[in-house]
Amino acid sequence: MTGPLVIDTNVVVAGLISGTGDSPVRRLLDGMLAGAFRFVLSPDLLAEYRRVLLRPAVLERHRLSASEVDVLLAEIVANALVRDPSGETAARAPERGDDRLWQLLRVVPGLTLVTGDLRLVEQPPGHASVILPRAAVALLGD
Repeated sequence: MTGPLVIDTNVVVAGLISGTGDSPVRRLLDGMLAGAFRFVLSPDLLAEYRRVLLRPAVLERHRLSASEVDVLLAEIVANALVRDPSGETAARAPERGDDRLWQLLRVVPGLTLVTGDLRLVEQPPGHASVILPRAAVALLGD
């Protein structure tokens, strides 16, 4: 892999609620927690992870308490490269709610976004790659 990854919220959530330890999303989440590969996180993306993990329907699926979610996120942050792109000009993603991802991709050269969102995979920004979780696991050689 040439550069660090950015792991989209949908991958983190799916990894946490996945029933199988060998699914690509679960392997990526486990890798984040173990510091097995380089990945970048912004304060906005971390806040989104927390916000989504604490939604009632998601809480019901993963069955962690709010404090357990915070411990999980602290472990993720401990292994992440944290960058704050808030001073950057807003970047337009195919879906408006994903602008913060495009902004982060612009701030750190060589990043690859990992997402389950096919629309983002099909319309990557010109300066970065966007791949599915299965492709990320293959690139990591695991």
